[in-house]
Amino acid sequence: MIYFTEMLGIRAVDSNGRSLGRVRDVALTPSADLRRLSIFVVGKGRERLEVPYHQVAEFSIDQKPGLRVSVPVEELEEYDPSAVAMGEDDLETAHLLVSRDLLDQQIIDVDGRKVVRVNDVHFQEYAAGGGPEFRVAEVEVGLTGAVRRLFQGVLPSRAIRALEPWLSRTVIPWEFVDLIEVDPQRRLKLKITHEKLAALHPADLADIVEELAPAEREAIIETLDESHAADALTEVEPRVQKAIIEALDTEKAADILEEMDPDHAADLLADLADETSEEILDGMEIQEAREIEELLEYREDTAGGMMNSDFIAVPEAGTIDSAVQALRAQEEIAESTNTVFLLDYLGRLTGALPLVQLFLSPPSTPLETIKPKRLIFAHLDTPEREILELFDKYNLLSLPVIDENYQLSGVITADDIISVLRDRK
Repeated sequence: MIYFTEMLGIRAVDSNGRSLGRVRDVALTPSADLRRLSIFVVGKGRERLEVPYHQVAEFSIDQKPGLRVSVPVEELEEYDPSAVAMGEDDLETAHLLVSRDLLDQQIIDVDGRKVVRVNDVHFQEYAAGGGPEFRVAEVEVGLTGAVRRLFQGVLPSRAIRALEPWLSRTVIPWEFVDLIEVDPQRRLKLKITHEKLAALHPADLADIVEELAPAEREAIIETLDESHAADALTEVEPRVQKAIIEALDTEKAADILEEMDPDHAADLLADLADETSEEILDGMEIQEAREIEELLEYREDTAGGMMNSDFIAVPEAGTIDSAVQALRAQEEIAESTNTVFLLDYLGRLTGALPLVQLFLSPPSTPLETIKPKRLIFAHLDTPEREILELFDKYNLLSLPVIDENYQLSGVITADDIISVLRDRK
């Protein structure tokens, strides 16, 4: 294992033994290989030269010179940090400089589900063709990396390594690292997609988003697809939700809110300025916008303001098989539901059937015969205090909300109650 801090300052010579100066930086080229060290940047004074990995003949941190190039200096190109290489299919690519883009920068530890700061980068050396090849193995975020940087150039590398067993060593394998890049153009060139973040539980992703600065939060949300962004935003505290949505362009914000549960989307829009809220609603699909607008008509501290308009309701005259078919037809809603609601021939609410009941009787069983005898519900104007009391008294998982004609308007879930109690802290 070789540390980036040990690479810095290593003397370099060309194939004829002429001095090239010292190693000033190293770079990765994500479009080609996200792990392989692709370029050594060497030079003296203000001069900088680019040494591709395949032109490195020898490398050692214990010898002088430590880096020997396989070609004469005349064949090396000047390094331009602002230059952009052309990759396959003429897609623009960019270099990821370790000192500029990793060292002292915040990254996301996907496995630990937290934001950390990089103190050093560790490379593993491999034999490749005529010379060595280096690949990123892990990043150092603990005290060891900080001490190594403090004493590098003051003490020999061997002496610094002798101190390491006495220090706290915290590393993150490279495969668990997710990079943060605010600039959309550079993010595209570096191929940063945040697929690892999208695989996290929304609550873990929300914790990470809340740790970041505003620009970094927006960069993460912009990169996620609308579904994952919506799931994460639902878990984020309201103040941060509001700041993120206000910073996004209207089209992206509308796409994300379309993926959120209508009640959560309504709560978020209610916190925005009227003009901003109207612009986002105008950018949404008509059906989703109408559902949210209806919820916005109710006071936030009533059942109407708390309910979600996504639910599954079936005729009570049907059978278990027909209820199962309704669940299959509404897969997205079914994933987060625990109750099927029963309606009479006039569309009035008559029962609330726990999903487990659908698996305890034959498919041909009439729904009317297995519905619970007690039906607990709320009206649109039932105050929040009474809603909380009902959930506590009856240990409810969901509570239907009806209008003055006993038509089912929405449902309040235990998740909604948890959100209310969390906001009260």
